Amino acid sequence: MRGFIAAFMAVLMLAVAGCADSGPGETDWLNKEYSAIEEAAKDSTVRFYMWGGSAQINQWVDTYVAEEVRNRYGITLVRVPMDASVFVNKLLTEKAAGKTSGTIDLLWINGENFKKCRQADALFGPYADKLPNFQKYVDRKLAAHDFGFPTDGYETPYGTAQFVFEYDSARQSGHPAAFANLKEWVKKNPGRFTYPQPPDFTGSAFIRQAFYAVTGGSDQYLGGWDEALFNRNAPKLWAYLNDLKPYLWQEGRAYPKNVAALDTLFARGEVDINMSYHPMHAQSKILEGTYPESVRTFIMKEGSIFNLHFTAIPFNASNKPGAMVVANFLMSPEAQLSKLDPANWGDFPALDNTLLPDEMREAMQAVDLGEPTLGPDVLGAAAVPEIAAEYVEALERGWEENVLR
Repeated sequence: MRGFIAAFMAVLMLAVAGCADSGPGETDWLNKEYSAIEEAAKDSTVRFYMWGGSAQINQWVDTYVAEEVRNRYGITLVRVPMDASVFVNKLLTEKAAGKTSGTIDLLWINGENFKKCRQADALFGPYADKLPNFQKYVDRKLAAHDFGFPTDGYETPYGTAQFVFEYDSARQSGHPAAFANLKEWVKKNPGRFTYPQPPDFTGSAFIRQAFYAVTGGSDQYLGGWDEALFNRNAPKLWAYLNDLKPYLWQEGRAYPKNVAALDTLFARGEVDINMSYHPMHAQSKILEGTYPESVRTFIMKEGSIFNLHFTAIPFNASNKPGAMVVANFLMSPEAQLSKLDPANWGDFPALDNTLLPDEMREAMQAVDLGEPTLGPDVLGAAAVPEIAAEYVEALERGWEENVLR
């Protein structure tokens, strides 16, 4: 009798497992053909958690992307605005609690946030090679690392960013050419410069740029995290930033909480230099009517950091096939062309230009990037890579301890 019961229970368990596997979140989608993934995604809902601090980016996702995935695949795309640190903590909490059916299907993520998720085994994958557009159009070597951390197919790129500064050529005749000049300029123009408070993404990028500039360049940091090197060099950055502090907007007693707040200060004329991790930001703001047409972009002689931004899928995403289809669409030449237009977003493509069809390459080259936008040749010559996520985290903690306080 016991043997019969054991056999019956075993059959019952297999049947239950088979039923559980039938849902879009539980099937082993890594072993399915892409056509089956696309079929399963039809008429489903994808919840896309992403930074919501740019009205223009939000509009592009809510209109162009949402409409395209609905028309092509019947997918309802729901954008959920949330700072990356918040949704990463949410995901890590779900992982620790063993929650197998989550509320997030797709993430906009990179850098230290991606690393935290990977180290916690909180992402689905490796899925990148399942996506046709990743296979056809992406430079595998460039997409192999994110802030020095291997991606291993657990995220897929959908844009390229690079750090620039902005000024209004109608208000001032020139701009600082290097970080040493910036300090001189700030002291001569008290109250006319500031930067977003880290860990705001742009504020954090600014202090990384300064870190490179005042410690002898980025090359020394590209071998991975070196605590002794950081401890030796970081005091040079704190000294530089503290030297600026009394001459900043509000005498350094407060900092803009994010880059959107700094954009507002610049547009109002309260500060004379702005910054962005998007090279076409100024042109987009001019088209939007927020900036005057006299705003121009510049970079420092020490170089300009760049990176890819990515999408990733949580380990417990309820709609993995839908997330994969949306991630694949975001890497399509059509979506990348739309995203490149400064009227839509002004975000450089994540694709290898040499792999594109001729007509799509020509269409991208024909996009008017605007007079404020530095050319790809200028940006490419100045580009320096991001450093390991440990440096980012250490710089943000160190800024709070040694500059803010």
